Amino acid sequence: MILDVLKKDKKIYRKYLICIMVIFGLVFFASSSWGQSFSVPSISLNVGDSGDEPGKAAVVIQLLFLLTVLSLAPAILVMLTSFTRIVVVLSLLRHALGTQQIPANQIVIGLALFLTFFIMTPVWSEVNSQALQPYIREEISAERAFDMAAQPIKNFMLKQAREKDIALFIKISKEEMPKKPDEIKLPVLMPAFVISELKTAFQIGFMIYLPFLILDMVIASVLLSMGMMMLPPIMISLPFKLLLFVLVDGWNLIIGSLVQSFA
Repeated sequence: MILDVLKKDKKIYRKYLICIMVIFGLVFFASSSWGQSFSVPSISLNVGDSGDEPGKAAVVIQLLFLLTVLSLAPAILVMLTSFTRIVVVLSLLRHALGTQQIPANQIVIGLALFLTFFIMTPVWSEVNSQALQPYIREEISAERAFDMAAQPIKNFMLKQAREKDIALFIKISKEEMPKKPDEIKLPVLMPAFVISELKTAFQIGFMIYLPFLILDMVIASVLLSMGMMMLPPIMISLPFKLLLFVLVDGWNLIIGSLVQSFA
């Protein structure tokens, strides 16, 4: 449509073509001058036979293993610590209050992370003293350091995991029932710990929901008896929920109970 209009007026059409040519010329000049001023360095990647140098191959394997562990670090932080229980309880609290996105997701996750660091500090201190520092001083091997680092985390998960969940995954894996807790393998313990954390979080969330649910039912009944059926009960119950939560010092109670639940 625009080109048809321009072709009817030859003067405007010529100016239009001149502008396009000038723009292309500037772009070409800029690109050529930039290429002359800033040359991109060449990168070469050589893959050779490292069979004669096993030391280099071992370093490469260790580097790949380290990168793999770093890529799994968020999952380890979420699944093998107290983060799961805390973030689920805080999310259920927000839904029980009916405040939609208040507190925001960033605040909920940030508070869960700080509480996780606080709760897991004794475990990480034990990992640092028993595994990391001796490995840095080259007193133990990497395999020994991994076993020593896994033991405090394993003890933490054993205290929180339920026997029923552990037995379930032992049965699924078709392994023999261990005689001692220390004989439970990490691939069995980790999913059992996550399931136990979810159940505990839902139990705490149910107890948090009860007073707010009763308050919603009372306010809905009062509005119905007054004939205010067109007024949403959530608009009336939300201020009372916030008032109740502040009067009982809800944040202190919930955070204190969450931290003490890992004792």
